[in-house]
Amino acid sequence: MKKTLTLQLSPEEAYDEAVFKQTVLRKAGLPAGTEESFARQTRRSIDARGRKIIVNVEAELFINESPGSLLDHLPKYQDVRNADRIVIVGAGPAGLFAALRAIELGVKPIVIERGKDVRARRRDLAAINKEGIVNPDSNYCFGEGGAGTYSDGKLYTRSKKRGDIRRIMEILVAHGATEEILVDAHPHIGTNKLPVLVAKLRESILASGGEIHFETRVEDLILDRDEIKGVLTNHGDAIRGMGVILATGHSARDIFQLLAQRKVLIEAKPFALGVRIEHSQNLIDRIQYHCELDRGPYLPASAYSLVQQTEFKGKQRGVFSFCMCPGGFIVPAATAPGELVVNGMSPSRRDSKFANSGMVVSVELEDLPHYQKFGALAAMHFQADIEKSAWELGGKNQVAPAQRMVDFVNRKVSTSLLDTSYQPGLESVEMRAVLPDFISERMAIAFKAFGQKMKGYFTNEAQIIGVESRTSSPVRIPRDKETFEHPHIKRLYPCAEGAGYAGGIVSAAMDGERCAEKLIAAYVN
Repeated sequence: MKKTLTLQLSPEEAYDEAVFKQTVLRKAGLPAGTEESFARQTRRSIDARGRKIIVNVEAELFINESPGSLLDHLPKYQDVRNADRIVIVGAGPAGLFAALRAIELGVKPIVIERGKDVRARRRDLAAINKEGIVNPDSNYCFGEGGAGTYSDGKLYTRSKKRGDIRRIMEILVAHGATEEILVDAHPHIGTNKLPVLVAKLRESILASGGEIHFETRVEDLILDRDEIKGVLTNHGDAIRGMGVILATGHSARDIFQLLAQRKVLIEAKPFALGVRIEHSQNLIDRIQYHCELDRGPYLPASAYSLVQQTEFKGKQRGVFSFCMCPGGFIVPAATAPGELVVNGMSPSRRDSKFANSGMVVSVELEDLPHYQKFGALAAMHFQADIEKSAWELGGKNQVAPAQRMVDFVNRKVSTSLLDTSYQPGLESVEMRAVLPDFISERMAIAFKAFGQKMKGYFTNEAQIIGVESRTSSPVRIPRDKETFEHPHIKRLYPCAEGAGYAGGIVSAAMDGERCAEKLIAAYVN
């Protein structure tokens, strides 16, 4: 017998496995000691709007029946060693899932990745954290798994394609993620667990006859009039295929410059830029969970989402939280020497004493009149200049400029800074020296408004750390809405974040699958 229940539970009932089972039996009108019974959650979300925290749960109860797997999609990868080839540039979520989808469809993927595999990549992350040394090909953005591997692992997406989302989640579970990601409303794997999962995705590609070339950077495109035939690499190799999926991520500036030089149509794109803001996790918990001391043993570290419309010099722009990391860390995410970028991540247990979030301002192209001379690369050059300014003011290493939040609003350089999760360290500066006024003034307006929305949020016991500038690509590589093909270059498929069409692990993976499907349908089958 199988019974489905919709429940409103206390945190203990929802998160203590034994208590949960007894609660489900009681709600089903069955004795606590019912034999051959199994209870599991299929959906779970926290409602913290009232004084009493409620966990909304959809559950299944099985009596004398095997529950079976939560997975509907078990991928089957065929041998494609001798099949037609496609070229995939980038081994982030988009590139890896494009490769897996190609294998499912009987096509051989050739994946080119400028960075290193996840294990070798760790040494370069240690170097940037401890010594301030930036390897431009191996860092928090570049390498196997892309920016998501060592940058949190949130799996939440605003996409409405629920079936496609479920498929991506189930492929992740099949490669080692826990079934919890199929249950939680805001699923999260954790930066400590993602490297193992990414390595298993690679193993599936290689076992089926696909290829992955690490430490291989695209230096040029093989173009024949209005058609791409393949790419040239830094090793002097020409890698050809039936088409090219360009899934390089939002930080591959050399690729944007290459496209511009080769007169491949690209466009400047609005993006967002600001800072990371860091509070104690305990403060955020007390605000969000309405608790006096701490969140207790059952509730997870709390998150928040904030947005505020601001007006400055007659123009409306949004200020919003981005990539909020409860129980997390701030990390140095520069991709070249001479720049400073910060990002956030959380381990799977989210047990750091710090909470951090990007706090960014929408940047429209009309905000950048002095950069219009750069054409399609205008926003990219603006982004790069801000990062260089942060690097210089921090001391020309990976020490980040920082300021306490109330001090920033009051235009006061902080006489001292707080403890931080940011390993390279902080330098007290006036952040208005880093950020242009159309960003800093809007942030100051928004911080006070956020203090009204979350009582206690606006405090000098929080600090802003700069700069958070890699929120999305500052360049769009256009493509046809139906075919996904570049409008001028046949067989070129701009993909995911780097092309301006996705944001985050799940949406990038979905876009990678769709690009593979479109390319193969048009040119292989």
